[in-house]
Amino acid sequence: MTSQAVAAIAAATALNLPFGTIYAFSVFLRPMEALLGIGRTQMSIVFGLATITLTLGMNLAPWLYRRLSSWNSVLIAGAISALGLWLAAAATSFTELLIGYGLMFGIGGGVGFIVVQQGVNQTVLRRRGLANGYVIALYPLGAMIGAPLFGWAIGVWGLRATLAALGVTILLASLLAASLIKKTGVHTNRLEEAEQGDGDRQWGVFLRLFAVFFLAAAAGLTVMSQAAGIIQAYGGRTALALGATTLITAAVAAARICGGWLVDRFPVPAVASAAHLWSLAGALLLTAIPGPLVAVPALAMIGMGYGLISGMTAAAIGSYWRADDFGRVAGRMYIAWCVAAVSLPVLAGWIFDRTQGYGVTVMIAAVGNVLGAWLARGLPRPEARAA
Repeated sequence: MTSQAVAAIAAATALNLPFGTIYAFSVFLRPMEALLGIGRTQMSIVFGLATITLTLGMNLAPWLYRRLSSWNSVLIAGAISALGLWLAAAATSFTELLIGYGLMFGIGGGVGFIVVQQGVNQTVLRRRGLANGYVIALYPLGAMIGAPLFGWAIGVWGLRATLAALGVTILLASLLAASLIKKTGVHTNRLEEAEQGDGDRQWGVFLRLFAVFFLAAAAGLTVMSQAAGIIQAYGGRTALALGATTLITAAVAAARICGGWLVDRFPVPAVASAAHLWSLAGALLLTAIPGPLVAVPALAMIGMGYGLISGMTAAAIGSYWRADDFGRVAGRMYIAWCVAAVSLPVLAGWIFDRTQGYGVTVMIAAVGNVLGAWLARGLPRPEARAA
């Protein structure tokens, strides 16, 4: 691996770990509700907006880094997110929290995520699938590290100081990432747009891959966002639910790395269909043998299926499209993740309020996995593309 590639991967690690704490948002729920006198609905709106603006930032990133440099883009993204977190730390109203965390933190994270991933795809020439799987695994890994740290810091220093410290961390991480990107010598502001025949003829591939990713993400994000509640609904105690949530998050992170690694060795259709079938097996297991002890491995399997597809999708983009076009295509692809986050997870909550269970949700996820496996078989085998 070249020094450029090492620097690009190091930049992605430095930036994505603190931004990945967005997955640890649940730690802020009760203290923020008590601090501002707001309810769970308002907090859900904040997280929902952060999800949307994260995706918006991902799609804004290619426009930005083609006009500026990669390292300047990272600095701008980090500064916006840090200011947003400081606004959230000082918030005295729901509106200030919504603007600070939901809007500014989210959009900066999206820009930074795509910029560093574009840098990785321009510098890593071998085992690009593994590299892409690693980069997207940094978000759940960041949440695993951040959640216990946030819990400790809130107890010792309070919520406002914790959010302010996260803002400082984001700013320092952005400075470090920008300096590392600058050392790579990658010039994204010199990239050319794909020619008509190269980009548009892949539209059919994009839509199929989009659907495969969406169906896995809908099931996986339902598990990640409601794992504790699902296990408790099946009779599990609080300790089991909390422990299982950490286990599932770790399994998803590992699966993301594995999904990218597998694409380096096996055809994309085979990896994608196998991932959906693995997730399907977990859903069928929980449907056939409902219970708390079965729910833990079953939910882990569903989450791992999503993780495998996430890593596979990032690697597949690097296989189907030019390295120069990675950020543009990836930003559009991650719209599937955004839509998935507000589809089955929301429907699962609505179903639970009416049935006090998750059986129907698990069956819906299973149907989605069947459809996803079928669609995955129609993906083409990537041809070697120029870096």
